[in-house]
Amino acid sequence: MNRRGFLGSSAALAATALGFDLRPAAAMVRELKISRTTQTQSVCPYCAVGCSVVIHTLGDKAHNVKPAIVHIEGDPASPINRGTLCPKGASLKEFVLSDRRLTRPLHRAPGSSQWTPIEWDDALTRMARLIKDSRDRGFVAADSQGRTVNSLATVGMIGGCTDTNEVNYLLGKLRFGLGIVPYENQARL
Repeated sequence: MNRRGFLGSSAALAATALGFDLRPAAAMVRELKISRTTQTQSVCPYCAVGCSVVIHTLGDKAHNVKPAIVHIEGDPASPINRGTLCPKGASLKEFVLSDRRLTRPLHRAPGSSQWTPIEWDDALTRMARLIKDSRDRGFVAADSQGRTVNSLATVGMIGGCTDTNEVNYLLGKLRFGLGIVPYENQARL
C-alpha cells in the first residue's frame, strides 16, 4: 500500500468510526466545470510578456446559443508562461465578464460631459475623417533645405503588446503611408 492509499483508507476509517457515512458523498462526485467546454487559445492583454491563456466556454457554437465563459487559465503548452499567470492574468475572467467593460464605441461631443453610444461604421468614418484632417494640417513634404521628408509629427501611433507580427506589419505600412513619425510599441518596431 502506498502513502496516498493509506491516508485515504485511514480517513475513511476515521470518518466511519466517528459515525459519518461517506457513501453519499462519494456517489455525488462532481464533474469538473470545464469537462464539457470548448477551449480557445488566446493571449493575455495586460503586459508585453504575451502569456498564453486557454478560455473555456460552454455552448455548442450554434447560431441560437450564446457561449458563456466559465473559466480562463494559463496554457500549460505555452513556452512563454508554461501555464502560469500573474495576479492580473489570473483575474482575466473578471475582466472579460465585467459589466463595466466597453463593448461598443462611445463618442463625447465637444463641450459635452456625456458619452453617447454610436455605431461602429460611424466611429470608423469619424476616425478616418479626423486622421485625414490632421494629416492635411500637419503634413510636411519637404524640410527647410528642400529635401523630401514626407513626415507627419502632429499624429502619433501606439502599438500593443499582444499585436501579432502581421498586425505590426500592417501598422507599419499604415504609419509609413501616412508619414507618422511619433510611434511607440512595446516590441520597439
